Amino acid sequence: MLAIRLLAEPDRLDVLALPVRPAGAQSPAEPVPVGTALPDGVADELSALVPAARLTGAPGETWTQVRPGRVPVRLLPLGVGTGDEGAWRAAGAALVRAARDESHVTLALPAGAPAEAVRGLVEGLLLASYRFRLGADEAAPALAVVDLLVADPAAYADAVEVARTTAEMTRLARDLVNMPSSVKNPRWFAEQLAEASAGVPDLHLRVREPDELAAEGFGGILAVGSGSASGPRLVELDWRPADARTHVVLVGKGITFDTGGISIKPVPAMKLMRKDMAGAAAVVAATLGAAALRLPVRVTTLAPLAENMVSGGSYRPGDVIRHYGGVTSESTNSDAEGRLVLADAIAYAVRELRPDVLVDLATLTGANAVALGKRTGALYSENDRLAADLLAAAEAAGEAAWRLPLPADYVDYLRSDIADLYSAPVQGAGSVVAALYLREFTGELRDRWVHVDMSAPSWSDGAEAELTKGATGWGVRSLLRWLATLD
Repeated sequence: MLAIRLLAEPDRLDVLALPVRPAGAQSPAEPVPVGTALPDGVADELSALVPAARLTGAPGETWTQVRPGRVPVRLLPLGVGTGDEGAWRAAGAALVRAARDESHVTLALPAGAPAEAVRGLVEGLLLASYRFRLGADEAAPALAVVDLLVADPAAYADAVEVARTTAEMTRLARDLVNMPSSVKNPRWFAEQLAEASAGVPDLHLRVREPDELAAEGFGGILAVGSGSASGPRLVELDWRPADARTHVVLVGKGITFDTGGISIKPVPAMKLMRKDMAGAAAVVAATLGAAALRLPVRVTTLAPLAENMVSGGSYRPGDVIRHYGGVTSESTNSDAEGRLVLADAIAYAVRELRPDVLVDLATLTGANAVALGKRTGALYSENDRLAADLLAAAEAAGEAAWRLPLPADYVDYLRSDIADLYSAPVQGAGSVVAALYLREFTGELRDRWVHVDMSAPSWSDGAEAELTKGATGWGVRSLLRWLATLD
């Protein structure tokens, strides 16, 4: 991972990045006063360069000025917009890309920069520098170190540490999602968590294997995993600090590959189905982050893991599945498998764990993208305050979400003739009806439950701001922001 250092004085000065912000109509942009001394002549040169280069100071705008025979050799004006956290996150991401061929960059920060701005900057730097490859990479970026010049490095140490941990956990979630399913099956996923959680104080891991799932009645997880040679698992990861007063359960859909089962997907829709466990990746990474940051809240994460494959043992449309706790579902489509494994985990959380709050994240429906596009998750809850708090955390983290309704008149769509519920009614409103189905398993936690359908924003088709092509790690940053507000 890219090294970030806080320094009061530079120990080398090859490339110097300096912040630029929008000004007024007469002068579109202007340099931002920084809190440390600059080399002779640099401030005047930057003031002359900004209008000559027609810079606007927009977040993420960059320009490189070569200065042969002088120090620094390159001057890099960097647009920081209004200077809020989101603008600095975009600036950090742009800086990484603009300086990818340099080994070292120094960025002078504004005098009195708020800690939130530094947090956003560091997150942008670390997330935009992420790469995932399993083969040879001859074009890897050279950039290894970014130094941040500030008058008082100690004042920003906590912000940098929180940003570094948040980025590290987001990168972990990206790694898990990006891993091809030829490697990533339920057992492999559970093994990665065993390795990541080993030796962490107050962090406990339990992995239920197929025999235990059968003995305890996790019928949804077993049904979805029935067609695969790689048996399903249920991961339970529990961060239990001694000073916790609030207990949160996070549930994440963990389908390590989704063929659609007997209701098989077309090839184009199946190609990226290694990402169908992005919800599980997000919640386990957030829990590991809570432990790393020593957040004073108990977090229990449930990740139901299965491969939805096609074989003589696969569950069928028309099958009736008995979930944990006894509720039955008639399967109408074996490609609506995620809600079946989530139903088991949610029912178990309500009956056995009895948390204060229950939140689930899932790459649940393509309807999410139809309704809200590629960058926005759909959030459902009956609790206005809880919904508002999570939406605020997502906004601060730079992860867009939008609240959608839970209409009472759609509930009848779920009623099966032979079971308690249809798994996937055909009347439309796919994301909404899937949320209503999950709500049926929330019991006494119905008014303290949030569901997030995040299929669309879990994957990026290209590099944009702090995102890179591939898995985004969506949800990790939002959850850590929200968990940090609880006591």
